[in-house]
Amino acid sequence: MAEAPISPASETPKPPGLRGAELIRSLLPTLPFEPGVYRMIDERGEVLYVGKAKALRKRVAAYTKPQALPARLQRMVALTRAMEFVTTASEVEALLLEANLIKRFRPAFNIVLRDDKSFPYIAIRKGHDFPLIGKHRGAKRPDAEYFGPFASAGAVNEALNALLKAFPLRSCQDSVFESRSRPCLQYQIKRCSAPCVGRIGKEAYARLVEEARAFLAGRSHEVQARLQREMEEASRQLEFERAAALRDRLKAMAHIQARQGINTEAVDDADIIAAHMEGGQVCVQVFFYRNGCNYGNRAYYPAHAKDAGTGEILAAFLAQFYAERAPARLVLLAEPVPEQELLAEALSLRAGRKVQITVPQRGDKRQLVEIALANARQALARRLADTATQEMLLEQLAERFDLPEAPRRIEVYDNSHIQGAHAIGAFIVAGPEGFDRRSYRTFDIKGTELTPGDDYAMMREVLRRRFARLVKEDPERQSGSWPDLVVIDGGAGQLAAAREVLTGLDLGDLRLMAVAKGPERNAGQERFFLPDREPLALDPRDPVLYFVQRLRDEAHRFAVQTHRGKRTRAIGRSPLDRVPGIGAKRKRALLNHFGSARGVAEAGLLDLERVPGINKAVAKAIYDHFHDSA
Repeated sequence: MAEAPISPASETPKPPGLRGAELIRSLLPTLPFEPGVYRMIDERGEVLYVGKAKALRKRVAAYTKPQALPARLQRMVALTRAMEFVTTASEVEALLLEANLIKRFRPAFNIVLRDDKSFPYIAIRKGHDFPLIGKHRGAKRPDAEYFGPFASAGAVNEALNALLKAFPLRSCQDSVFESRSRPCLQYQIKRCSAPCVGRIGKEAYARLVEEARAFLAGRSHEVQARLQREMEEASRQLEFERAAALRDRLKAMAHIQARQGINTEAVDDADIIAAHMEGGQVCVQVFFYRNGCNYGNRAYYPAHAKDAGTGEILAAFLAQFYAERAPARLVLLAEPVPEQELLAEALSLRAGRKVQITVPQRGDKRQLVEIALANARQALARRLADTATQEMLLEQLAERFDLPEAPRRIEVYDNSHIQGAHAIGAFIVAGPEGFDRRSYRTFDIKGTELTPGDDYAMMREVLRRRFARLVKEDPERQSGSWPDLVVIDGGAGQLAAAREVLTGLDLGDLRLMAVAKGPERNAGQERFFLPDREPLALDPRDPVLYFVQRLRDEAHRFAVQTHRGKRTRAIGRSPLDRVPGIGAKRKRALLNHFGSARGVAEAGLLDLERVPGINKAVAKAIYDHFHDSA
């Protein structure tokens, strides 16, 4: 269901010299007693916090008395330099808009869901005499029927592989299906009935599709009973080969049910969600049950949740988690959440059907919640153990290289190119919680005067662009985007280039280190270069050495992957793409007529005019383009 229209956002004029609670107090007279969403903004224009209100003036007034707020919110109010407001038709719409804005801006003072991955489904494609079955992720198409969601790609792949043993449907695309002249390997291993070469008729295939649909829709006992009867009848008729095939299909179905783990009759379609907090971190576990079958579970670790209770965290999680996903008809929680009825109403509005949120107290449903809670507890214990190990490695790193304290943010830089072509620079970020992939960045090398393959010049450009921007955006170094340690892939030359750039930007206090492979370029023989110190090496068995190798290898992987993507895109481009007025249709006509872009470039004006869809003016533009370039 589409959301009702809302009024446009309005930014409050910024009274001169006002900030924090004083600024907020000055804005109160202009605010209505209507539902809406507010944004608190810092001096750099970054969104600090997004909140929703039943009555904007009443809610925002609470921030004018910071002494009554928790320390975290006192700091947020102190950093506020402007506010934006949006009024909505109802509090439900305010809640939905708040969740969307939090996902968009990821404010530093909101509880933020950090994983935005979509869930995979099993899809049966319609509109073909022999429908295909396969994995699907992303927007749903009207010509397919979907079953899921599954918690992970691994879960759906495992289910699909087992399903094809029980229901040997085709999983190949239409183009492959239409070009086959003999059965493929899937037929040989009994995971396809080979409709592409007529090994099964339309009616028999349609029956297989219907059985698979019934099985996925939860009517597995009905399908199994029918196949059991058919197997017994085939055995009585002495059709042992057919009976054996039916037996194998029944075994495959039993295998699927066994691998789905905790199946239950307590719920049909339900999402079961529980949170556990410990050591300043929280884990939220989500279990998916569809048609009484367990489709897997996934753990989430919301950010900025240290000062909140688990009920508040669950409420924020629900609003963001279902911002782009359809909820089950029943959502079971381990504990009550604030504004539970409002959340249920918002999810119902988004889903276009009734969604019930409840906290079971006893019975089978409570048992399912307890299982989710136990998984959250165990997952968080593993994460805390990993974090403790990471913290220890960072402390040892500081000790080995005489850093004043364990770094909280490490940036590792690398370049990638082939003889200077398609050159890119990149850096990755690591800290106490491991790699922070959301903070990875890449740079297209733009310097026109660079000698192709000049790694020093490329590194200078990347570092200059990166830190010049940081100086401009956050000169006071308060945002958390400044690294405590900058690691360069290279030796003394790369270190000198990096030091030159940072000194030129008056950032000589940033900690720098270069990592070079040994004389034989073998892992374990790395040498470390630091400013004003002799190169040093670590014991090949030192865990800090392994840690730095992981950082360097991750930076190298990321840089190479980005470079390959850029190179692939460049290869896919045609010289015709640079000709003004040539779109996909005219490009196709030219290539069909001349056979290649080179043929177009060498064609005469009259030859160009003979191509269907190319008039005299366009032909002249094409001819002039290639003539001027020659």
